[in-house]
Amino acid sequence: MKDLFDLSGRVAVVTGASRGIGESIARLLADKGAHVIVSSRKLEACEEVAQSIRENGGKASAFACHVGEMEQISALFEHIKSEFGKIDILVNNAAANPYFGHILDTDLAAYSKTVDVNIRGYFFMSTEAGKMMREQGSGVILNTASVNGVTPGDMQGIYSVTKAAVISMTKAFAKECGRHNIRVNALLPGLTDTKFASALTTNDHILKTALKQIPLGRVAHPDEMAGTVLYLVSDASSFTTGACVIVDGGMIA
Repeated sequence: MKDLFDLSGRVAVVTGASRGIGESIARLLADKGAHVIVSSRKLEACEEVAQSIRENGGKASAFACHVGEMEQISALFEHIKSEFGKIDILVNNAAANPYFGHILDTDLAAYSKTVDVNIRGYFFMSTEAGKMMREQGSGVILNTASVNGVTPGDMQGIYSVTKAAVISMTKAFAKECGRHNIRVNALLPGLTDTKFASALTTNDHILKTALKQIPLGRVAHPDEMAGTVLYLVSDASSFTTGACVIVDGGMIA
């Protein structure tokens, strides 16, 4: 019987892959046979992950890209075209959340950085990948959104707004790209133990309050997000597009 989770021969790009959820996704996709392009802002951190994957028998390379910078997005896709000639999987995982505080006190710099990375970055990463996938006749895009896109997080206003946009973006791309055999889905993580979420996980009061709202009674490990991503980018989900899968321990059930 065919292994529906086998990614052998496929080229996958994972942004924000130098740590946290992105790193876990990159490692699992490589374990399943994909050549993973590990991407994040800092090349050294990406190369550390890529080297570790290679040492464990996987295929990986590193390429630095700040998805909030349009020129860097263009450079990434020029690299993909010249080195691989195709892209089978794009995981938009890089994100910005520079401001934690009351929504009324959000300044323009924090607003702009969050929107540029979380909305503009995801959008143009998707269009660049989508154009290549359209020419190939197939491909999969996976967006890391957040449960905050469904129920806004307290003191996380602009971040929550951008993640709601990612959910809508996922559905819009899925609707228009399905005719080109391009599937587009989203992962909606709940509270996960990462450096990115440290403003929440290292604050005892916030953490205790959050845990009371999570039926499983704990914070997720990044590896617990990767399995859902594998399903959504593999042949196991070949008739799934426009789906936004919540993985939050039951918090907003």
